[in-house]
Amino acid sequence: MKYVGKGIPKIDGMAITTGKPVYTEDLAPAGALVVKILRSPHAFARIKSIDTAKAAVLEGVECILTYKDVFSSRFTRAGQSYPETSPYDRLILEDIVRYVGDEVAIIAAVDKKTALKAMSLIKVEYEVYEPVLDFEKAQGHASIVHPEEDLQGNSETGINKEENIAATRYREIGDVEAELKNCAAVVEETYYTQAQAHAMMETYRAFGYLDHTGRLVVVSSTQIPFHVRRILSRALQLPASQIRVIKPRIGGGFGGKQTSIAEIYPAIVTIKTGKPAKIVYDRKEAFSCSTSRHAMRLKVRMGADQEGYIRAIDIQGLSDTGAYGEHASTVFNAVGSKTLPLYNKTKAVRFMGKVVYTNKMPAGALRGYGAPQGTFAVESTVNKLAEKLEMDPAELRLKNLIKVGETALVYNGHLLGSSSLHRCIEKGKEMIGWQEKYPARDIGNNKVRAVGMAVTMQGSGIAGLDTAAAEIRFNDDGNFTLLVGATDLGTGCDTILAQMAAEVLDTNLENIIVNAADTDVSPYDHGAYASSTTYVTGMAVVRAAEDLKKQILLQGARFLEAEPEEVELVGKVVRTLAGAKSISLEKLAELLILGTGNLQLVGNGSYGSPSSPPPFVAGFAEVEVDRETGKVDLIDYVAVVDCGTVINPNLARVQAEGGLVQGIGLAMFESVEYDTRGNLQTASFMQYKIPCREDIPKIRVAFEESYEPTGPFGAKSIGEVVVNTPAPAIAHAVYNAVGVRVTSLPITPEKVFMAMRLIK
Repeated sequence: MKYVGKGIPKIDGMAITTGKPVYTEDLAPAGALVVKILRSPHAFARIKSIDTAKAAVLEGVECILTYKDVFSSRFTRAGQSYPETSPYDRLILEDIVRYVGDEVAIIAAVDKKTALKAMSLIKVEYEVYEPVLDFEKAQGHASIVHPEEDLQGNSETGINKEENIAATRYREIGDVEAELKNCAAVVEETYYTQAQAHAMMETYRAFGYLDHTGRLVVVSSTQIPFHVRRILSRALQLPASQIRVIKPRIGGGFGGKQTSIAEIYPAIVTIKTGKPAKIVYDRKEAFSCSTSRHAMRLKVRMGADQEGYIRAIDIQGLSDTGAYGEHASTVFNAVGSKTLPLYNKTKAVRFMGKVVYTNKMPAGALRGYGAPQGTFAVESTVNKLAEKLEMDPAELRLKNLIKVGETALVYNGHLLGSSSLHRCIEKGKEMIGWQEKYPARDIGNNKVRAVGMAVTMQGSGIAGLDTAAAEIRFNDDGNFTLLVGATDLGTGCDTILAQMAAEVLDTNLENIIVNAADTDVSPYDHGAYASSTTYVTGMAVVRAAEDLKKQILLQGARFLEAEPEEVELVGKVVRTLAGAKSISLEKLAELLILGTGNLQLVGNGSYGSPSSPPPFVAGFAEVEVDRETGKVDLIDYVAVVDCGTVINPNLARVQAEGGLVQGIGLAMFESVEYDTRGNLQTASFMQYKIPCREDIPKIRVAFEESYEPTGPFGAKSIGEVVVNTPAPAIAHAVYNAVGVRVTSLPITPEKVFMAMRLIK
């Protein structure tokens, strides 16, 4: 192939690296009002009174909005396809505040200094309530986080607001209890995974203005432009036809921008004033007033027969959604759906639990979307089971993992279409030196080195729900414009989609103009989440390119006085198969569009898959642990990835490395922490530690391609799956080194040291 499988540089790489004005704040109109938010100092309270009189008369203040001045339709900020499973449990502003940082008032002024001055002049009197801060005590707590009567949702997710339950899940196939009784070896463990921050480079930001027809235009750093339009329509009680959402370049999102964090505030200011308005979250706001990963407690029981076949898996979970239920049920469901299919020799599986409200910053989407939590718990239990069975954990997995053509209990008869996971394990073992290093080696000076492993799966889009469309125009100069609604998060999807179009149309990449993510111009796309862009949008692009190619051949044949099956598209010409006659694309376009043809050719394609083919990763960690201090150093991390056909190896490798570092951060460094009053203690990079280059001395990524028959050129996803394996693999290596099984993340020296003292 000419372009697919090649490491093409990002088509926007030079503009970004040379500092061209391509990001949201760069594009805001001069003189736009600056929007700031007055936020709650209390974790749970009711606003008794709010006095904005002094602030409102301050010179340069354009407007101040409180809960009395905004629309009263409840909505969700979660970017999900309709009908959203997240509850409609928030207002733009409300007289109840549910976490420290919740919105109290919107201030718009001519500049930042004036807006902050006005904020200091607003006087608020609160009736403070007892907050719900411990998610293990939320159910049945005396305080009800959402006492309102008009809370609603679109689907049955088991919400019970009187009990602070945002969602409930129960699914059992087979009889788990009976199968566990029949197993020769049974292990169980309870695990805790922490809240994690997105820590993207570009914080949340958006601006709004009214166009010449009076329509609201919102420009935002978002992963979900079409969902933002729907969210704004409901919240602002404005027809969607009166809203246009545009996405420029995005400086990272990692799922945080799958929630509509900032767009509503400049939008409502623009509606109220008629003037352009912008909001830029500072770093503290990005940490404390957005969303995080869901913290969870997961109890796993697992049993195997005498031959080492895993026969039963039981996962019982509790998830903390914080003050609002964005993504509450769907993230929790992913804990089971992204782990239980892996081990398909089971006779019974169960996944059950609840998602609860607390008075902390809301949780939401974050790369992996529940799979990192589930993978840590399930893979750690597999490693524990291997020890009880006295089996090599790699061999236990090779014996039990699903293969191509097989199904799993939770798959309802669906057969796995592609996998190279067994080859991934074998290659990873070779790369890490498993045979020589497992389980541990004493290297002297009270230090020991050990290896550990884990495997994982994810998905490629949301089966039967998410849809993407693409359009390719044959332009008057013989080149092409690719229109997509997909949102490039910096991952390079604009480049990958252009590669696919160029491959089908047999044209040079520079002949493809990519226009993305403008709800007035682009065909529909659900957005960049659920590891869907390469797979779902990619298939739409392939179909659109094939449609256009067929039309080009038809029209080229007409001008060449031949039948369509007698011509071919080769580079910049349509020619007869014998090569006797040809016409350039430039000439064909001239005749069709500029001449008497009166026809512009446009290829269209849509795709929504009934399945979500999983990518796989086998991850291997080597650590060095100091027996005196408990300090853990990551020496080497190997990840072998099956993402189907690798469309762009360079971009895929960068995706994998970045995801692994985020997974390592979850495993060893990162944790969103609150004090006893609900104040966030990790609101800057001084307190919230993400891995730096010195913490990650060696990461190695390899690919074991499979071929996914339902994907574009055989491709599957890669964006999320790579974040899942570090936590269980590193925890396994630490256990092999010093016999300490850390079951609550992150794995800190303090936890290792104290646990070592207990086993002495």
